[in-house]
Amino acid sequence: MSRNDEIATLLEEFADLLDANGVEYKPRAYRRAAENIRDFPGAIEGLAAEGEDSVGEIDGVGDAISAKVVEYFETGEIEELAELREELPVEMDALTAVEGIGPKSVGSLYEALGITTLDELESAAEAGEIQEVSGFGAKTEQNILDNIDFAREAHERSLLGEARPYGDRVRSYMAAGDAVAECALGGSIRRWRPTIGDVDVLVGSTDPEAVVERFADWEGLDRVIESGETKASAYADDVRVDLRIVDPSEFGAALQYFTGSKDHNVAVRNRAIERDLKVNEYGVFDVEGVEDDDQRAGELVASETEDAVYDALGMEWVPPELRENRGEVEAAANGSLPDLLAEGEVRGDIHTHTNWSDGSNTIAEMVEGAAAFGHDYLAVTDHATGPGMVGGVGVPDEKLREQIAEVESVAADADIAVFTGAEANIAADGSVSVADDLLADLDVVVASPHAALDGDGTDRLVAAAEHPDVNVIGHPTGRYLNRREGLDVDIERLAAAAADTDTALEINANPARLDLGGGAVKQAIEAGATIAINTDAHSPGDLELLRYGVHTARRGWAETDDVLNTRDAEGLREFLDA
Repeated sequence: MSRNDEIATLLEEFADLLDANGVEYKPRAYRRAAENIRDFPGAIEGLAAEGEDSVGEIDGVGDAISAKVVEYFETGEIEELAELREELPVEMDALTAVEGIGPKSVGSLYEALGITTLDELESAAEAGEIQEVSGFGAKTEQNILDNIDFAREAHERSLLGEARPYGDRVRSYMAAGDAVAECALGGSIRRWRPTIGDVDVLVGSTDPEAVVERFADWEGLDRVIESGETKASAYADDVRVDLRIVDPSEFGAALQYFTGSKDHNVAVRNRAIERDLKVNEYGVFDVEGVEDDDQRAGELVASETEDAVYDALGMEWVPPELRENRGEVEAAANGSLPDLLAEGEVRGDIHTHTNWSDGSNTIAEMVEGAAAFGHDYLAVTDHATGPGMVGGVGVPDEKLREQIAEVESVAADADIAVFTGAEANIAADGSVSVADDLLADLDVVVASPHAALDGDGTDRLVAAAEHPDVNVIGHPTGRYLNRREGLDVDIERLAAAAADTDTALEINANPARLDLGGGAVKQAIEAGATIAINTDAHSPGDLELLRYGVHTARRGWAETDDVLNTRDAEGLREFLDA
C-alpha cells in the first residue's frame, strides 16, 4: 500500500487550518493537490525519494507543496503545518463534524471564544455565547446543540475508508516479520463496518517480544501509547492501532473471538453451551463434567483455525462481514449461508462524474480509467441541475443533450461499452429535476436526494422509483458518515416499489457514504430489490473505492445475482430497457 492517503490527509488538514486563519486561495490549492495525490496511481513515497521535481509531476502539486511532501518523508513532519497547529490548537476534525461548522467557523469561534474542543463548543452554545459571535446567530447555535451528540460519537470513530488503508499496511508490514507465523486484521475493520473505533491486528508468534519490537519500529506510526509483553497500542495519524499476540496454536480461536461482533460471539457461545462445549479466545473445549473456571479448562477440541472452531460447533465458517447476529449462526448451522458476492464480479460502474459537472476528468479520461481498472462498461452520469447542487455544478438539460453526443463519440472508439446518463435530483416532493423527454433519451438515470436530508424520505424515494425512466435510486438516505444521519427510510416499502418497477437501489461505495448500509441491503434483497454498486467516481482513481461497496453488499448478504452490475453490458441494457 502507498502512503498517498496519509499525505493527502495532511494536506487537507493544512488547507483547513489555512481556511480557519482566513487565508484566501491557498486552501483550494492544497485540497486540489491532496485529491490528485490520493488519486495518483503510483506511490508518493517513491516520488519523494527522487526529489521535489518528481513530486511536482503530479497535476496540481506546485513547488511549495512538493517541498513539504519531501520534507515530511525526510523529517517525519512538516514544520509549517506544526506551526499552524500551534497557532490554532483546535480539534478541527471533531469541530467540523458538527453540521454547519466549517474551518472558517472554527477559526472565528477560536478567535472570539477560544473554543478548541467539542465540549467547549457545547458549553458555549448552552450559555448562549455563540449567537453573539459575528456571522453566527440563534439558529446556528441551536443547530450546534442539536448535532453535538452525533458529532461527538462520530469523532470517536474513523471512516472505514480512512482506517482500512492503515490496517492493510500494518498487516502487510507485520506479516513480513521473521517472528510472525500468522497475521490478520480483526474487529470491526475485518467485518468492514462503515466506521471503526480502532484497527485491530492479531499476530500468531512464539516470540512476542520480537513482534512488539517490530510493531514499534513501523514507520507508519506517530507514537506508541503502550507496549507490553503480548500487546501494544499506537496511533497512525488519528487512527488507533492495537496489536495483540497469541500462540500460533490458538490463532484461529483468537481471530474468531477478536473479530466479533459481540452479539455474534454471544450467539456462538450459547450454541457451544448447548453442546457442553466452551468457546473463547483460547479455543473450543469439551467441558462436560468440568467444574474448573479456568479459561483453558476441559478437553481442547479446536483452536488453530477459524474453520476448525466453527466446525467443532457444527457450523460452516462464517464470513466476517456476516458476523452481526442477523441470522448467520442459524444459517451456518443448517448449511444455508449465502454464496457472497466477490470483489472481482462487479463488471462496471453506472454512477460516475466528469468535468462537465464536478468531476476532475474528461469523458474520455474516465472511460480510459474504467478500462484500465478492468471494467467492461461505464455510465457517465453527471449532475443535473436541482436543489442541493452546491456551487452551480449541475448540468442544465440543454447541456446534457450536448453531452449525449460527446459520450456517444467517445464510445465509438472505446475498448469498453459506454452508456449515456445523468444523476438527477429527487426533490422533496419526489419529482425528478430533468425533463421527461430528456430522461427517456438517456441510457442510465440515477436519481438521488441532495437536499432536505432529514425526516422521513420514504414517499419521496418511492415516487422517484416509480418514475418510468429512473433506473437507479442513488445514495438513498443521503447520509454522510460522521457528518449527517440522512433521511429515515422504510427500506422494505422502498424496496418493494423498486422491485415492482425494475429500479435498482444503490450502494454508494464512497467510504463517506456507504449508502445503503449493510442492514438496509439485507432488507432490500429480502424484499426482492436489485442492488447496484457504484463508486460515484469523480476521477479515475475513485473507481478503486469499489471494494468498499462490495464488502458493504456482503454485509447485506448479497449474492452475485442480487447485484445489477455483475451482469455483462447486454444484461445491463436489458434491465435498463425493461
